[in-house]
Amino acid sequence: MDHSSPAIEGRTIRVERDAGIVTVNLARPDVRNAFNQTLIHELTHAFTSIADSDRVVILQGDGSVFCAGADLQMMQESIGYSTEQNLSDARTMSKVFDVVDRCPVPVIGRVHGAAMGGGLGLVACCDIAIADDQTKFALTEVKLGLVPAVIAPFVIAKIGVGQARRYFTTAEIFDARTAKDIGLIHEAVDGESLDDQVMLCVDAIRANGPKAVRAAKKLVHDVAHRADHTAMTTQLIADLRASAEGQTGLNAFLAKKKPSW
Repeated sequence: MDHSSPAIEGRTIRVERDAGIVTVNLARPDVRNAFNQTLIHELTHAFTSIADSDRVVILQGDGSVFCAGADLQMMQESIGYSTEQNLSDARTMSKVFDVVDRCPVPVIGRVHGAAMGGGLGLVACCDIAIADDQTKFALTEVKLGLVPAVIAPFVIAKIGVGQARRYFTTAEIFDARTAKDIGLIHEAVDGESLDDQVMLCVDAIRANGPKAVRAAKKLVHDVAHRADHTAMTTQLIADLRASAEGQTGLNAFLAKKKPSW
């Protein structure tokens, strides 16, 4: 049975579905996949349109880089904004990172070339990030007299306060090995191995109970953001053990068989 569907072509992104794998391509290679208002809108829509049958998302960029951050034209337009207009713009930008971060299924970032500013913010929002070992990263906002405010919650959650204090203030460019060392990405691999490494993670996720995977992702978010999590975690495991999927998985394990998913 063919589980694929035609690619959805937007002006700035392309979305493809195949057997539960959703591939979201940033498609502005001529400007290094930089953010503009259309890309922000289309990316937000893509991540708020995840279907019940979707199992995993691969987020990647067309062309030579993953994402170079803000579009120069958008930055030029913002110079004349009032405080209220800037606030509205920041809220719209913040939403796109929030919906990637809260996507109900795991998001795998396939990162290459460069991830700068908001592009680095997208990497931080991915559940798993795998980069070509030649990729460059930076948070360069202070060079413009700004700060990486909108992406700060996601970046700090990924790399920690100590590393954020350095890279937020120095704006230095760092390589994929450093990105792995500080926890921004999970793997730095040779470019020829990038797709294979991404698919290893995809296959690992798809081998698991789909409802359990969604619940596991939500569990991490809930525990990280709750001081008292005992009641929530105990109720969650009780519910999952009694669920049809949980029963299927436990019975298959005990019978030394593969579960039906």
